[in-house]
This record gives sequence, C-alpha cells and structure tokens, in this order.
Amino acid sequence: QERTAAAMESGRLAKEIVPVTVPQRKGEPVIVDRDEHPRPDTTLEKLARLPTPFRKNGTVTAGNASGVNDGSVALLLASERAVKEYSLNPVARVLGGAVAGVEPRIMGIGPAPASEKLMMRLGLGIGDFDVIELNEAFAAQSLAVLRMLGLPDDAEQVNPNGGAIALGHPLGASGARLVLTAMRELEERGAKRALCTMCIGVGQGIAGAIERV
Repeated sequence: QERTAAAMESGRLAKEIVPVTVPQRKGEPVIVDRDEHPRPDTTLEKLARLPTPFRKNGTVTAGNASGVNDGSVALLLASERAVKEYSLNPVARVLGGAVAGVEPRIMGIGPAPASEKLMMRLGLGIGDFDVIELNEAFAAQSLAVLRMLGLPDDAEQVNPNGGAIALGHPLGASGARLVLTAMRELEERGAKRALCTMCIGVGQGIAGAIERV
C-alpha cells in the first residue's frame, strides 16, 4: 500500500493509466484517472483487526489478499519482421516464457518453479533481473515465492510500485498489467531486464522475461 501510494502521488502510475470518462445523468461527466482499490490511509493496526474468513485464527484477510477488480490492458506484440515492415518502435522484447505445474492445494507457489524453469532456459539468475513483477494473490503466497527464489521479503526491485493487494487483480488482464508495469519501470530506471510471474488456479505458475530495447 505504501509503495502504491507513493507511486500515485509522484505521478508514476499515471503513465500507464488511460482516463475513463463516465457520463452522469446530471452535471458534468466524471473522469476516473486513478485506481480506486488502493488504501493509502490504512495502518497495521487496522489491518490486524480484519476478520479471517477462511479459518479461525487464520492469517488471510481482505487486507492482505488481492482485490477482484475490473480492468483492461492493451499491449501490441509483434514479430521482428512485423516491426521492420510497419516501422514500429518497440519498447521491449520478449526473452522467453515458462509454465510449471504444482499441487493444486499449493497453487500459490507456482511462480517459483515457473521462474526457475525460465531462468534455466535463459541461462540467467534471479539477480539478472532489475525489476520483478510478482502478482500478489495473497501476502503469504508472495512471501513464500520470494523466499523460494532467494529474495528478501521487502526486495526493492519486486513490485516497486505496489502489487495486486493494493492495485487489484483484474483476472484476465493481470498478466498483461504485469508486463506493462514492468516495461514502464524499466524505462523509468533505465534498466535492462524484468521478470513477470504469477500463480494460476488449480495448480500452475507462469513466468515471462522481457528486455528493454
């Protein structure tokens, strides 16, 4: 939440948001140009008081789980031939992707084996990625993935502008949202490579790597 609040305040997130004009029955249209899900004013005390709906004395709450949101993303994916033919100006190239299966009961850990599989294919290590966009299904799930990948819980390069707990998880659009945010962050930092990864229901993980051009 804190990283997302800072990114909204600085205008960083505005660079990847298309404002939507909502007509009103009376008066001027309302322009929506900020995400509605972030809770920049929340505190650890408020979060600790939230109920745990899945089990008594559990740890998952509405405050540390991703929100189910509406959202859409537009990305243009082109072959090298098409880039030349249509004089396109690419901002990144796809290095590769990988999918891994896990036990359905631990589907949230899927990003770890998928990322490891991808890194093995590319001959890269986790330290070769300047930005990592990990879809936060739940805070506990994200922490488990980070630890399996050998990263600190608060790794600066992971979700530097916040993740799905703050921004939301618009299911069909989330994968593309990770890639868009990673591309923009590489541009902001003048950095080279990004890893995008997420878990998939019923026991899978998916990972993709991009490189700024």
